[in-house]
Amino acid sequence: MKHKAAEPAHLAFLILWAIALAGSAYHAYDPFTWVLEVFPAVIGVSVLAVTYRRFPLTNLLYCLIFVHSLILMGGGHYTYARVPLGFWMEETFHFARNHYDRIGHFAQGFVPAIAAREVFLRKKIVKPGAWMVAIVIFGCLGVSALYELFEWVTAVTMGSSADAFLGTQGDPWDTQEDMCMAGIGAICAFLLMSRVHDKAIARIVEA
Repeated sequence: MKHKAAEPAHLAFLILWAIALAGSAYHAYDPFTWVLEVFPAVIGVSVLAVTYRRFPLTNLLYCLIFVHSLILMGGGHYTYARVPLGFWMEETFHFARNHYDRIGHFAQGFVPAIAAREVFLRKKIVKPGAWMVAIVIFGCLGVSALYELFEWVTAVTMGSSADAFLGTQGDPWDTQEDMCMAGIGAICAFLLMSRVHDKAIARIVEA
């Protein structure tokens, strides 16, 4: 594939992403929590910018990363336990708590699974099949576990000031449920997106 200048759609995604990031920072409920919640999106987009000309991704994956970033920014702006969408879900479905963080952890498995699948297929690191599915799913679970460990270290280091970042809302099984949602997200990525993703990869490889 020939390297070329950034496509207008990709520049539009970046501009919208930057606007959303600034909007999420404006009057954020807890600035410290905002930094902790959005830093994965900032790091991820920074890596994408550096590698863009050498390894541009499919439009599908860029779209998913953008949506995932919006989820993180929403959690950073309000803190996960206070996001209005979560309160709507709580009232509508009679949940016992605000479950917006479950959306975030589902995306934590879903989007990285597609990203890993794309790299593996395009770089021919792992052949398509059961082994690749297993490697990606367990890899996503590993990343989720590392994130939970990061939350634990933050809580131990920062004490009560990290409560909004943890967002457990009194749930003793919050860590396990978060990792479970990431695993479910990774599985759903393969079940729901594989064919669409294959077509997206074929288009960018042929370009």
